[in-house]
Amino acid sequence: MPDYGHDLVFGTFLTPTAKDPQQAVALAQLSERSGLDLVTFQDHPYQPAFLDTWTLLSWVAASTDRVQVAGNVLNLPLRPPAVLARASASLDLLSGGRFALGLGSGAFWDAIVAMGAPRLTPGQGVDALDEAIDIIRGIWDTDERAPLRVHGTHHHVDGAKRGPAPVRDIPVWLGAYKPRMLGLVGRKADGWLPSLGYLKPGDLAAGNARIDDAAAAAGRDPREIRRLLNLGGGSFEGSGFLQGPPDRWVEDLLPLVLEDGIATFVLGTDDPSTIAVFGEEVAPALRAAASAGRAAAGTATGAVRPVIALAKRRAGIDYDGLPASLVATAVEPGDREYARVRSSYVYSGSPGLVLRPHTAEQVSEALLFAREQDVPFAVRSGGHGISGRSTNDGGIVIDLGALDSVEVIDRQQRLVRLGAGARWGDVAAVLSPDGLAISSGDYGDVGVGGLVTAGGQGFLSRSYGLTLDHVVAADLVLADGRLVRTDAEHEPELLWAVRGAGANFGILTAVEIEAAEVGSVVYATIVYDATDTAAFVEAWADLVESSPRELTSFLTLVPARAQSPTVGYAIIVWANDDTGAAIGALEQFLDLAPVLQQQAQLVPYAATVSAPHGEHTGGADSAARGGLVEHVTPELAVLLGDLVAAGDADMVQLRAVGGAVNDLDPAATAYAHRTQNFSLLASARGSRRAQIDAWWDRLAPHLRGVYLSFETNQSPARVSEAFPPETLARIGRLKALYDPEHVFDGNFGVAPLPSEAPVPR
Repeated sequence: MPDYGHDLVFGTFLTPTAKDPQQAVALAQLSERSGLDLVTFQDHPYQPAFLDTWTLLSWVAASTDRVQVAGNVLNLPLRPPAVLARASASLDLLSGGRFALGLGSGAFWDAIVAMGAPRLTPGQGVDALDEAIDIIRGIWDTDERAPLRVHGTHHHVDGAKRGPAPVRDIPVWLGAYKPRMLGLVGRKADGWLPSLGYLKPGDLAAGNARIDDAAAAAGRDPREIRRLLNLGGGSFEGSGFLQGPPDRWVEDLLPLVLEDGIATFVLGTDDPSTIAVFGEEVAPALRAAASAGRAAAGTATGAVRPVIALAKRRAGIDYDGLPASLVATAVEPGDREYARVRSSYVYSGSPGLVLRPHTAEQVSEALLFAREQDVPFAVRSGGHGISGRSTNDGGIVIDLGALDSVEVIDRQQRLVRLGAGARWGDVAAVLSPDGLAISSGDYGDVGVGGLVTAGGQGFLSRSYGLTLDHVVAADLVLADGRLVRTDAEHEPELLWAVRGAGANFGILTAVEIEAAEVGSVVYATIVYDATDTAAFVEAWADLVESSPRELTSFLTLVPARAQSPTVGYAIIVWANDDTGAAIGALEQFLDLAPVLQQQAQLVPYAATVSAPHGEHTGGADSAARGGLVEHVTPELAVLLGDLVAAGDADMVQLRAVGGAVNDLDPAATAYAHRTQNFSLLASARGSRRAQIDAWWDRLAPHLRGVYLSFETNQSPARVSEAFPPETLARIGRLKALYDPEHVFDGNFGVAPLPSEAPVPR
């Protein structure tokens, strides 16, 4: 197998001189500017003339944006493997996945022993490296719950805690020449990194053969192992190997690609001009020449997944047919990143493939690919929705997290453009310096796309309205892959539909919204003893309705547990910095029930919805039931009190949604509920899921509509409650126009309705 089809990578091998410590850093930055992909440094911890390589790697990673960094190669005898594993994962996390672990078994043993390490024979060095790789990979393997235990002759750990996990699988490259080391490369490494100056003619072919045989014996595909090569010196003058103009370099290096399988060339030089020409001229020319040679030879190219990862692929998905633009960021069940993207905030999913497009065009490609597969697909903006519909089991997830731009496009008009994958906390943080805010729920990690197309019940609802009330334009990918923009002048009916039923019409990629002039707000929390639940809830609701529009409140009721009483947790936001008016309104809430705790402070609006960017790992599947309430009557209050007392719900919540929300004509948006003053939510896990359904049957006479984001029951009856008859018919007719095949049916899907069909009653 002379050419393994790997993409070509180019880098530098720089001297970590301590005499001029900034020189190596500057050359690394030049390498990046010149278009190179990799920066490496030799590691001789016993050499006082050199900077410590690990410290230098960290400094360079922080001083660059794109290049990968690696030791070439790190001296294992002086770096304990368990510590090295944690340091490697940490640097990978801090650099955004830009670290590669080059390792060697040790050389210059007199100097190593002088630094306190035991002397090893060459054979013992191989054994020690073999054990070290097991420890390093074991530390990185956070999917395994049991503590790590490796009892080797030279390295051992006994009950070490695992983690942190790196951003992705850190490649392990071994500097190797002798047969046993080459066999270790084939069995356990991700790359072979020799130096050309230490090789004789034929050594590359012989080394590849030994590695390939060892890989095959270990059940691996030899193409999993990248072949790297350190090149010494070189000049763009004179004649000879790597001497002369760039095209001569290409002639010298091309056979190493096509005949010896080398895919990464690391040039050892500290000359700035040589680095610049290598990156700007040699690298692109060699890539073009290799591409032409591979095309002529019919060589298969692209990444090769390990056999163990291939075994985890799911039926019904044509993984090899994935569009080229999506391959690099796609995540399969066998990938390191899978644990981070498989689940939503509530639901523990196990999709067969997660696609992570970076542009609207890639979203279109992802959708068209997903439609061709024999599995369901889901769309995720932030993954926080309690309904859990942004993941699935065995299907495809289109994750919009990379479309996270936030831009004020017209400050005078307060017009803001948001990517669908942005988090609302990040939106608030960007808008805050301009004195702007968009009401957007109560948690900053929620994604823009899901919330803005369903409603958006936020801390400013009574003064600002729903989030979708202020949407003036939207960019979508339709079911057939077309990219469309909808606004007041372009397909306005589609804009109407997006504002409340958006999940039925396409994948939102960006939205434009009119923000509000909001600087600081008064944010208060009051914790009550809500033992007399019915009276408390009724009094709270009456007070909220009679309060000025500047006040919005959310009330969460938590059932009594052990010695703790039923607790009412109220968040109250006053939508400006008028502390005098706020205090006057807030003081009335202190008389509703015994107060256990209270706090009020003047903060920027962004502080009320900060985004921690927590990982979503799912949990116990829960049922969430929602409903809209015009007024909390005494009868409804009693029922809610009984529900809390029964302990059949984990929590019950009421959100104020009156005021400005109800200023709009019900026909103005697909969200048509404009008479209700509260939104009710309850959730339950496990065996109590059935009980919560029974409670909802009892509550039904007091509810007027459903809020899509708070409902896991998608029965036809619930769809009819979510959209009044006239609204549902209008959505259905538009559905027949924009999604006649009912592609988008995973989130309160409305069936297409012929244009002549009567309005359902």
